[in-house]
Amino acid sequence: MLTSNLGYPRIGLKRDLKKVTEDHWAGKATMQELLAVGDTLRRANFEAQRSRGIELMPCGDFSYYDLALDTALMVGAVPKRFGWRPGDPVDLDLEFALARGAKGAQACEMTKWFDTNYHYLVPEIEGPFTLTQNRSLAEFQFFQRALGVKTKPVVLGPFTFIALARNASGRPAHELLRALTPVYAQMLGELDRAGVEWVQMDEPALVLEQPAAALAALLECYRDLAQAKGRVKLMLQTYFGGLADAWDTVMALPVEGVGLDFVRTEENLTDLRGRGFPRDKALGAGIVNGRNVWATDLPAALQRLEAIARHVPQERLWVQPSCSLLHLPINRSLEKELDPELKSVLAYADDRLDEVRTLAQGLGQGRAAIAEELAENQRVLRAWRSSPRHTDPLVQARLRDLKENDLKRQSSWAVRHERQAEALPLPPLPTTTIGSFPQTADVRRERDRWKRGASAEAEYKEFVRGKIRELITFQERVGLDVLVHGEFERADMVDYFAEQLQGMAFIQGWVQSYGSRYVRPPLIYGDVSRPRPMTVEWFSYTQGLTQKPVKGMLTGPLTMLKWSFARDDIPLEQVAYQLALSIRDEVSDLEAAGARIIQVDEPAFREGLPLKRRHWPDYLRWAVRAFGLASAGVRDETQIHTHMCYAEFNDIIEAIDAMDADAISIEDSRSAGKLLGAFERFKFERAVGPGVYDIHSPQVADKERMKAQLRAAARVIRPKLLWVNPDCGLKTRDWKETAPSLENMVATAQELRQEMNLVGS
Repeated sequence: MLTSNLGYPRIGLKRDLKKVTEDHWAGKATMQELLAVGDTLRRANFEAQRSRGIELMPCGDFSYYDLALDTALMVGAVPKRFGWRPGDPVDLDLEFALARGAKGAQACEMTKWFDTNYHYLVPEIEGPFTLTQNRSLAEFQFFQRALGVKTKPVVLGPFTFIALARNASGRPAHELLRALTPVYAQMLGELDRAGVEWVQMDEPALVLEQPAAALAALLECYRDLAQAKGRVKLMLQTYFGGLADAWDTVMALPVEGVGLDFVRTEENLTDLRGRGFPRDKALGAGIVNGRNVWATDLPAALQRLEAIARHVPQERLWVQPSCSLLHLPINRSLEKELDPELKSVLAYADDRLDEVRTLAQGLGQGRAAIAEELAENQRVLRAWRSSPRHTDPLVQARLRDLKENDLKRQSSWAVRHERQAEALPLPPLPTTTIGSFPQTADVRRERDRWKRGASAEAEYKEFVRGKIRELITFQERVGLDVLVHGEFERADMVDYFAEQLQGMAFIQGWVQSYGSRYVRPPLIYGDVSRPRPMTVEWFSYTQGLTQKPVKGMLTGPLTMLKWSFARDDIPLEQVAYQLALSIRDEVSDLEAAGARIIQVDEPAFREGLPLKRRHWPDYLRWAVRAFGLASAGVRDETQIHTHMCYAEFNDIIEAIDAMDADAISIEDSRSAGKLLGAFERFKFERAVGPGVYDIHSPQVADKERMKAQLRAAARVIRPKLLWVNPDCGLKTRDWKETAPSLENMVATAQELRQEMNLVGS
């Protein structure tokens, strides 16, 4: 029996990677300095895992931006617009260009990694594949040279790579997989000659529903790899769900091991018992949760591990997390202010490795060998489970008293649309932003001073008011039609609310969302309620500065749920409704304070979809109801907006429609019009803002590109229903590109009003 890890957080305990990467982009750190920090982090990550008894440690799980992008570069899938040709260098400059855009070249599309809040760069397949560099070999040799150890290279598998890529080649997916296989075969051959023993081939796409033809192509691919890989052993790793109909195909693959997730689903254990496991394969048993932070119930996990071991001999068993630990904070040592009782029941990445070691020891040596650990684990969990902090009778009563009418607007959208047009006269193609504006160094500094107690609350509030005054002046000068207050008081769109809600806790642990964007997901530990208004003061102050409408800005219940570490002792549906009631109270107070437009952001709505389509209807039912509960308690004249960035929702457009928002803003700047296909297929009779420029790129938005996007949108959405906005909030941008981009955006709208003959309509 072996202990294994699938991947470790790469950001550094003190966000070391973020700091040096952003300094490099700003010209403050050289490439050599960036690479040196990367080397230091990889060594530290290795030692953290080794010190906790992990025997099969990954390499290649570290990335300066994203592993899917790294893989695309490794196999030569570089879009032609970047001017790269086979034989040209493949380096970090190229990687950052694909991720952030370059002059004349739009950045690659970014979307969610399965049902997580991690974003990956979508590979684009245009031409032939070639092994540009053996990244896996380089990572293996780094550890062999630096530490004298052999590691387990982690590779994004060819099947999943093709499944997640954008196919611009016109060739069927099975042909692309066949064309990619020799490149992987070459890579594995080089690893074999370097002395690599095991390669972890990540194939999470196999937990999705796959047609028979795709599984046949998978089998053909791995048969070819088996002939070329030499002595290298492959651990085909899945996670986030069960194999279901793919079980028999996967077990027949010529690989030496299969990794399964025994945390997220019962399917794999059921299939293991009913279908058996091949005698010639190792089983990677994902037994501790790589997606949430609540401590593992060790006796229950050990019982499950013992059940698995009845079907797989211990000598062929790997004990490991359910998925990469990328999705967890690194270490609880940073939690200096968290309530001790709550902190005691948390498990961050390093704790998960300790749990893996303990469970492996308990299975191998018997429960008596870990009796103290089991007893302490149960003592802590019993104390937490008996704590009165979980339940709020008033919240429970509100949920019991809900009526169907509480979830629906008073009138149809058509009626509301007319009343809103009278109450809120706006020009055609109205311009606005998504909400946040650049969080410059002075904003972050003053917020930090206030939180540390170095400045008084009155002093901090006056600073924020000053930033709002400056922003209102800027927005009026540029000519935006609907204004925002800029969210200078918010470090994060979920954290800000979590700090003010009962039943939620703010943590210090950072998790990577994409690139250098990190978040601190709050904890939902009990019943959620809103003790007092959270945003009304800032809205009222801002609206008092201008005659133009100012949007009230809120985060929706689904996004609060998905972007937090949710409690696991009640159904997620109930948690969503509790959050929705809290947001509903805030919506009502904003309306009473004079807000005529209230935006309830739900970028995680699509992200919450179960990976198996058969489970979609139930999730969509309660997700739509939760949004309705949060937003429906307003007058017809009050316009409800929602924002959904980086969420492919072509296949759930009916549910988006059922949310009954008056206007929706989406991301359409990187996806090449793909999202507009949903509106072409489905007659969506609501206002839409199709995100005309990419805020994740430092490039200034181009007027002609924005015009082209809006013209394309006008072919499937009535021009009178189009809004003009960026594709996401501007928090991470700098003013040097924000100001000219918004000026160009407003000018684009003004010119298109003339071109489309919408003036005066």
